[in-house]
Amino acid sequence: MTRLFLSIVLLTASSWAFAQDTSAEARFGNLREAMTEAEFKAAGLDKLSAAELAALDAWLQRKVSTETAVAVEQVRERAREEGRKAVVDENRGFFHFGSTDPIESSIAGEFTGFGKGRQYTLENGQVWEQTDNAQLAGVRRSSPKVSIKPGIVGAWYLRIEGSNSTAKVQRIK
Repeated sequence: MTRLFLSIVLLTASSWAFAQDTSAEARFGNLREAMTEAEFKAAGLDKLSAAELAALDAWLQRKVSTETAVAVEQVRERAREEGRKAVVDENRGFFHFGSTDPIESSIAGEFTGFGKGRQYTLENGQVWEQTDNAQLAGVRRSSPKVSIKPGIVGAWYLRIEGSNSTAKVQRIK
């Protein structure tokens, strides 16, 4: 019963604390002020001496402060990790930075074959430039699906759906 009561008090205080100021005293105050008189008596807190009640208030304030700090740090760490992941995903294909996951998209507009120096703008906003002499002549497709996969030593290779030919590319935007 006592554990259940303390758990309820802790949960109530914790949720109440998140919505208040940052200092433990400002966030919680004390049990007598936080509860109605009926709640205070129903919890049996009116049986505690002033010293016992003060000790319980102090413990609760420390517990709420500690749990709040832990929760805030967990949220910050998740946000940092999500930010790192976003940066890595956004920079796929730039030199040796970012994720090496394949890129699946479509070419924005018409594809007329491979040729060294040609630039391919994808529907996801990325722009890739062909760096090798690969040729794919006589091809004309509107918004074909492409996959760009990493090779060795930072190289990336573009393949048009329905073709076995690949062209070495590098991301320029």
